[in-house]
Amino acid sequence: MNKKLIALAVAGATLAPAAIAQTANPVTLYGRVYVMFENVKAAGGTAAPISSRNRVNNNGASFLGVRTTEDLGGGLRAFAQLETEFRPDQNDTTFGNRNSGVGLAGNFGSILLGRWDTPFKLASAQFDAFGDTTLGGYTAAMSDRGQFNRRDQNVAQYWSPNFSGFAFRASYTANEGKTATVNPVVTSMNATYAKGPITLAAGWEKHKDIFKNYASPSANVSGTNETGVSLGGSVTFGPMRAAALIQRFEKNGGGTTVTSDQRSQMFNLIYTAGKNQFVFQHQRSKDGATRATSATAVAEPDTKVNSLGYYYNFSRRTSLIAVYSQTNNNRAGLGNFGANVLPIAADQDPRGFAFGFRHTF
Repeated sequence: MNKKLIALAVAGATLAPAAIAQTANPVTLYGRVYVMFENVKAAGGTAAPISSRNRVNNNGASFLGVRTTEDLGGGLRAFAQLETEFRPDQNDTTFGNRNSGVGLAGNFGSILLGRWDTPFKLASAQFDAFGDTTLGGYTAAMSDRGQFNRRDQNVAQYWSPNFSGFAFRASYTANEGKTATVNPVVTSMNATYAKGPITLAAGWEKHKDIFKNYASPSANVSGTNETGVSLGGSVTFGPMRAAALIQRFEKNGGGTTVTSDQRSQMFNLIYTAGKNQFVFQHQRSKDGATRATSATAVAEPDTKVNSLGYYYNFSRRTSLIAVYSQTNNNRAGLGNFGANVLPIAADQDPRGFAFGFRHTF
């Protein structure tokens, strides 16, 4: 029972369902409602502090979905899914903005066309103790602060069968944004192993003609690229689950901008005692040399994040959740919360407390 509760709290249906084409009913309605009350603030550096304020937030984590399957005979199945985020606290979401697509599955694996989480995201986010949600979520410092935590549109994906615990996925995002000067493409892959108490995953992703500066987004530029590599694992022993994730990102802005080498690490523990779960998670991200020219150096952004969580699982479907998260940036750092970020300046340190409820169906 402890292991089942751990799986619920960590994943919480946040990521793409692995068994999309194996539902017992031809059509299934499913979803989750997840709302938190937050108190947040930020201070430090030379910018004006962000004073303490209260918020009611969805964490981007409430959704409604429909999935369907059809047996086509000869071991072949058709499947489709439409999943949309909704905000219980306010009505400003876009329909169908979560994992949605159609495909075929058989002994060869599965082929999908649509909008879906990239394999790199799936390989990394599964080790986040907060299930890629709440203030403590792993994009506070990991996955290039979310730039590699992608749910891309216009994708073609292949999912392999499970070979005694081993599986892999590959994804190609169509270059529909191609112009005379840029040809933006995202290619992503992962390899995973899950058997018994052990889970391992490796991910690789490349963004061609796509580049995001550390301080702000930038338009697609010819000759730019970003590449990420991720390696993670978890082990469950008795009431304890321990997980770790390491990542490396290389960015080349083209022209005179030299490659930036960013390295990130995460470690967490989840302890389960009956219906109670206690969580600790640490994240760290530090850039290598990022220079406007080979002769002009700037400070290397450095971010550390510590988060504590408590879950009381009334059942496998309903939980009360409390989270405290504190981010510490150096004078160039812009690390934030894992969800519901604050508009901070460099060297400011966001911190906040949140509690709320999650119900799945």
